Amino acid sequence: MNKKKPKNYLFENSVLNFESFTNDFTQELYNEFDYKSKELNLRSKIHDLLDGKIVNETENQAAWHPKYKKREPNINNPLTKLIEKVCKNKKPKKINIIIIGIGGSYEGPKLLIESLNSFEINKKFNFQFLTGSDLTEFIHKTYLLDPSDTIFIVSSKSFKTDETINMLMKAMDWSSINDNFIAITANPDEAKNYGINKNNIITFDKEIGGRYSIWSPIAELPIIEKNQYKSFLEGGKTAETALVEDDQYFSFIKRLSFSDLWNNNLKNKNTRVILSYIWLFRSLSDYFQQLEMESLGKPVNIKSGYKNTGQIIFGGYGPMAQHSYFQLLHQGSQKICADIIASKSDNNDLAYAQAVTQSNLLSKGARDLKENEKINGNIFVNLFLLNKVDAFTLGYLITMWEHRTFISSVMLSINPFDQFGVSAGKIYTKRYLEHKIES
Repeated sequence: MNKKKPKNYLFENSVLNFESFTNDFTQELYNEFDYKSKELNLRSKIHDLLDGKIVNETENQAAWHPKYKKREPNINNPLTKLIEKVCKNKKPKKINIIIIGIGGSYEGPKLLIESLNSFEINKKFNFQFLTGSDLTEFIHKTYLLDPSDTIFIVSSKSFKTDETINMLMKAMDWSSINDNFIAITANPDEAKNYGINKNNIITFDKEIGGRYSIWSPIAELPIIEKNQYKSFLEGGKTAETALVEDDQYFSFIKRLSFSDLWNNNLKNKNTRVILSYIWLFRSLSDYFQQLEMESLGKPVNIKSGYKNTGQIIFGGYGPMAQHSYFQLLHQGSQKICADIIASKSDNNDLAYAQAVTQSNLLSKGARDLKENEKINGNIFVNLFLLNKVDAFTLGYLITMWEHRTFISSVMLSINPFDQFGVSAGKIYTKRYLEHKIES
């Protein structure tokens, strides 16, 4: 007599509906992982994070992104004043706002500008980013612009990031209007050294890691409609509260984390694709890639019992990805997991239909086709259906992903808040350049 297959795991609240399309991760497995989480004092470590205690032990500091979700947006800021000044002097068709930043100073603002700034805002402002060390990017982004219409926002926690300073120096030469530069940093003295007006320097705490900059002025400033950013913070704060007050939510997040660890360590599914079928949230996969791979891409702690730490994360906008790398997902030999994010606000929409269809195909396959057309159906799929596409939901979803990542770090017994692998590249590049100069 065949055993009846367990049903897919479901979770639902006022923000989203979730379904796990692969039922191999049973309640018994969940219980085993949960027993270990209690041995590791998971709940206590969550309280340490939320209470602002030292959780980044290698750098002896707290992680204050939960605290920043409780604040009010800053309405009276230098950008507002500079916009007024530019409009008074010239009344341009569009004001150019160029953000110089890389890593978290790029991914967070980019995601929020795409997601939260309205069509009306985009009519008035031209947002551009300068990210890298190749000055061709600067030429490409500015060759049609007028310095008198252009405001630069320079975002760097240390104000020593090589790529950012490289672009800043080029921008200052191009602009020659120093008052049109705003610095956002945890090191204001360094910003002053570059001649930026002290009234145009916005500070934040060093306890905000780069991949959490989305909760800081770095991502807040270019969101012109501050009610949107306020709603974004509210979504984050609501999820933060749920983590300690809502047992069903806590169990759901633990299940996400536990199944990630199970796939990565016991099923040899070391790669996970994240696909958004929501155009406004098209950069989610890039944002989550940095969040997870910087947080969990650490050496193995032999005491944890796990041989693998973070998964390889990639992804993109779902409708585009279907015509790019889905062939490998459907018929290739790689072992992969998938997170699919869609909106059920219009369940007659093509994107919604694609998200649901692909969830089924990736997890269950298609056997009623010709032999060479059959689909593997061997991918562990998490489907997140959002009730709304708005700022609150985005804040909630990102915080939920942070919870998932933090719980995984506790289970792996690693520090998710340092990033010495990133620092090594900077150190050795500097040595290389110094050696070139000396020789």
